[in-house]
Amino acid sequence: MLLSNVITFSVMAQQGGNEAIEMADGMRASGKIYVVVLVVTVILTGLILYLIRLDKKVSKLEKEVNNKILN
Repeated sequence: MLLSNVITFSVMAQQGGNEAIEMADGMRASGKIYVVVLVVTVILTGLILYLIRLDKKVSKLEKEVNNKILN
């Protein structure tokens, strides 16, 4: 019983993998994959820039707090 479930799961997993590859091939062939990559790159760049800016603001506030404590 367990062996048949494992074999069935393996076959189903392989079928799902082929569909994903076909989808990626279709997107690559139509040029849409480049749009997806561009959008992901823009979003990640925006998040990184936001985190850098936020870190600078937090560092500035920490310095202000430390200066007020020492004075």
